[in-house]
Amino acid sequence: MVVKSYRDLDVWRLGLDLAEAVYQCTSLFPKNEVFGLAAQMRRAAVSVPSNIAEGRARSSTKEFLKFLAVARGSLAELETQFELAIRLGYADRSIHPVISLSDEVGKKLTCLQKSLRARLAAIPKP
Repeated sequence: MVVKSYRDLDVWRLGLDLAEAVYQCTSLFPKNEVFGLAAQMRRAAVSVPSNIAEGRARSSTKEFLKFLAVARGSLAELETQFELAIRLGYADRSIHPVISLSDEVGKKLTCLQKSLRARLAAIPKP
């Protein structure tokens, strides 16, 4: 399959699924967390597919890799926030499917990064 757009990337679609799932699970957080942890988790979750899309729209593979690294950072931030939400009692282990989805996005990001790095390494140096 030829990737013409970020919309063709499985990792972008999964990132959107993750963001949607985070919005759903944080809607159950206490109302006093609307501008706290819930908002941070939502921003981190939205950042993942957003950076994938922005990086793919850039003019070079090198730039794309930089944006994928930012997406990976946002994913790590989100995973940390999941753990904090569980510790604070805002969520329980029932959010495991969302965490599993986050793991899947991480694996796909890693595969895409490796593929792009291999492509860069194969380009002859002038």
